[in-house]
Amino acid sequence: MQRFFFEIAYNGKLFFGWQRQPEQSSVQETIEQCVSSIYSNKKIEIVGCGRTDTGVHANQYFFHVDLENHEVLSDLEHFKFKMNRMLPESIAVKRIFKCDFHARFDALSRTYRYYVCQEKDPFKTESHLYIPNVPDFHLMNQAAEFFLGTQDFTSLSKLHTDVKTNICTLTHAKWHQVSETSWYFEISADRFLRNMVRSTVGTLLEVGWKNIAPEEIRTILDARNRGAAATSVPAHGLFLWKIDYNF
Repeated sequence: MQRFFFEIAYNGKLFFGWQRQPEQSSVQETIEQCVSSIYSNKKIEIVGCGRTDTGVHANQYFFHVDLENHEVLSDLEHFKFKMNRMLPESIAVKRIFKCDFHARFDALSRTYRYYVCQEKDPFKTESHLYIPNVPDFHLMNQAAEFFLGTQDFTSLSKLHTDVKTNICTLTHAKWHQVSETSWYFEISADRFLRNMVRSTVGTLLEVGWKNIAPEEIRTILDARNRGAAATSVPAHGLFLWKIDYNF
């Protein structure tokens, strides 16, 4: 058996997230079926670098799989070519390479981006949140600084998850301007909780609309109560943007 790493990208619109689940279409199951077909329908299980929720996209995603010797492994570019022909348009394989790392546990950090636009644009409806009420991005960046460091993010996490701790270390949290009417929020951490990025963006937008003062972020985090933060933004503006490993 040899371990291979796959770097992929996907449009999450038609998927119920990354993780395989009964009676729902997932990115994981779609890829497993593809690789299994190449391996004469032998059952193949892959291990992803993490979960993404329903409708969330990935600019960069890694998974690993341990594979028995097969002729397709002698030419990894051809392997990539075959997979890209078999997979739907919403999933693209960028590269395949040998690596002994674990896709999930050896990831050093993850970066997400959330895109918003201030003008209605039919070409951005699947990738941006349209916000006609323009927020104050300077205030939102002031508030975002309160998220940095190692702390408890229970107030921004989905309830009743199966994680052992809600402590995360954030190294970057900032809004960046792309054009006069387009921005994205970029956030990096060693780990993320379920729904954490979307609830963070929703809370920051309330700051931008001056319904919450920037310094109230500290009170929200200290409450350790999901009800203290704002409503989550929709999934379609969220991208898993980058995964860092020590390779």
